Amino acid sequence: MTQNFPDNALYEMDNLEVLRGMNSDTVDLIATDPPFNIKRNRSGTAGHYVDNWKWGDTGILPDQWKWNEVHPKWLEEIKDNHAELYHAIDAAKHCQGEDTAAFLCFLSVRLIEMHRILKETGSIYLHCDPTASHYIKMCLDAIFGRKNFKNEIVWRRSVAHNDPKKYGNNSDRLLYYSGGRKITWNGSTIAVPKTPEEIDKAYPLQDERGKYRSDNLTGPSHGYSGGESSQPWSGYDVRAKGRVWSAPLTGNYAKWIEDNLIPNYRSIKGVHDRLDILDSVGLIHHPKKGRSGWPGLKRYAEADSGNPVQSLFMDISGFTNYNKGDEWTGSPDQKPLALYERIIKASSNEGDLVLDPFCGCATTIIAADNLKRRWVGIDRRVDARYHIITRLMGIDKKERERIEKFATDKDWLDRQTAKYEIHYQVEPPIRTDDKTDQDNVPELSHVYQHHLEPLHSHAEMHQFLVDQFGLKCWGCNFVPPDKRYLHLDHIIPKSDGGTNDIDNRALLCQPCNSKKSNTMSLTSLRRQNKKDGYIQPGEAIDLQAALAWTRALLVQTLRETPYQGPLPLESEG
Repeated sequence: MTQNFPDNALYEMDNLEVLRGMNSDTVDLIATDPPFNIKRNRSGTAGHYVDNWKWGDTGILPDQWKWNEVHPKWLEEIKDNHAELYHAIDAAKHCQGEDTAAFLCFLSVRLIEMHRILKETGSIYLHCDPTASHYIKMCLDAIFGRKNFKNEIVWRRSVAHNDPKKYGNNSDRLLYYSGGRKITWNGSTIAVPKTPEEIDKAYPLQDERGKYRSDNLTGPSHGYSGGESSQPWSGYDVRAKGRVWSAPLTGNYAKWIEDNLIPNYRSIKGVHDRLDILDSVGLIHHPKKGRSGWPGLKRYAEADSGNPVQSLFMDISGFTNYNKGDEWTGSPDQKPLALYERIIKASSNEGDLVLDPFCGCATTIIAADNLKRRWVGIDRRVDARYHIITRLMGIDKKERERIEKFATDKDWLDRQTAKYEIHYQVEPPIRTDDKTDQDNVPELSHVYQHHLEPLHSHAEMHQFLVDQFGLKCWGCNFVPPDKRYLHLDHIIPKSDGGTNDIDNRALLCQPCNSKKSNTMSLTSLRRQNKKDGYIQPGEAIDLQAALAWTRALLVQTLRETPYQGPLPLESEG
C-alpha cells in the first residue's frame, strides 16, 4: 500500500489518532514498549490518555488506569466487532480486576490499528512485564491470530525487584508476532558469544592452534555400500562401523577452513581428497598410538561464532543504579539499545520502515537509525522531540542536562530537527487508501473520540426490543421463558457494513445466534431455518415494521442528545 506519511517522522500526539490515519500495509516492523500497568502516573480511557510523567521526575506514582463510565461502552463496541478480543478483556476483568481491563482496552484499540498497518511480511514485538503479559497475549492472539504467535522472549534485567516472600523478579517479556506467513527473518544470522566457561566445556582439547574438540568424521550409510565414501582411508575401514566418511563441505566451519587454512577447500569434491588435505594441515585428531578409536575432525574454538540467538536473552545488560553509562537518559522506562538492535536486525532489512507508537525515550528510533532503517515514532509527551534530538546527538546524560534549557525552545528544536532530517508532525496523517477495505478490522467508530459515546448501551437496546416486540426469537419464532435466552445480534452483519445502532438490531435465541454468526443476514437466516424446518409455529416478527420503529427511536434519541454527526436519513412517510 502507498505510504501516506514521511520517513523519519516524529508525531508528538496521541498515537491512536496517528495510527488511524496511516494507510494499511505500510510498516515492516513494530517494536514498542507501551506503558505497563504498573508504577506510572498515567490516566485515561481506551480512546484517550494523558501521560503525566515528566523528565526529571524522581518519584514513582501509582497507576491511574481506572475503570470508568467510558470503558463499558468500549467493551460493547469491541464485542460487536471483535468477539474474541472482547472475551479476552472480559476474562481479565473477572480475574485481574477492572483496572487491568481498562489498561487492555486502552492497548487493544491501538493494537487493532497496528495489525492493519503492518505488512504481511512484517513483525511486531510488544514489550511487557509479567503483571499483565498473559492477558496481553490473549489480546494479541485475538487480533493477530494465534498462528502468528512466534515467541515469548524473556529478557533478564540486571536488577531484580526483590520481595522477601517470593522469588526476585528480574525479567521482562517481549511478545513476538508476525503479520503473515512469509516474514522477514534474519535471526539465524545472529549469535550470542559463548562464555569462557562454555568454551572450556565445549572445547576440552588443546594443541598449538588453541582449544578444540574432536567431531565425528563419519555419517550413517543408510544402506549405501559403494563409492569412495565407504572405502577404507588411512588404515581405517569405515565399513566396520557400518557408516560412510563425511568430511565437511558446507556450513560455517567449512568456510572458516577455506578462509584460514585451505584455500579453495570447498571446491574439493572427492571425500578422500578432502580427508587427505585436512590431515595434512593437522585438522584431523587421531587416537593415540596403541589405543583403538576413530579419527575426528578438529573443531577449533576460534571458529565458534557463538550460540544461535534463542528466546531467553541473558546476555544484554540493563541499567543499574551503579552502572548506567552514557546511554542512560534518566527515563525509568528506558531499555538498552542492544536489546532493540537485536530485534531490528532479526526482523527487518536495511531500508525497511520501523514504527514505535510509544517511542518515549527513543531507544527504538536510535536503534533503527543506527541500523539504516527508516523510522516513525509517536509519543504524546511535549518534550519527545528534544529527547530524540539529544540522543541522535550522542551526548551523555550530564551534557543533556546542561542543554535542557532548550527542551522547549522552538527555534533551537526546529534547527536541530532540520539538521537531523526529522519530520516533526503535530497533525495525524490522512488516509489515502480505500478506507472501506479494512481487512476485516472495522473501526470502533462510536467511541473514536473519548467524549463521543454510543447512543444506546447493549442492555438498553435489548430491553427496548423486548418491551416493543415481546419475548420471541426473530430468526425462528421460538418463545423463551424469559429474556435471558435472547441475544442481541445484527440484522445486517458487520462484515457487510451493518452498524451497531438499534436500527440494525434483532433478538435471537442461542441456536440462531450461533448459526447466523457474523456472515449471514437475518433474512438469510430465516430463509435457511425455513428450509431446515426450524421455524416454530406462530406469527413472525415483521422486519419492515420493526425497522421503522427502531429507526424512529434512533432519530428521536439523536434529536434529544448532543451529537456531533448528522442525523440519519429518515424514511419517507
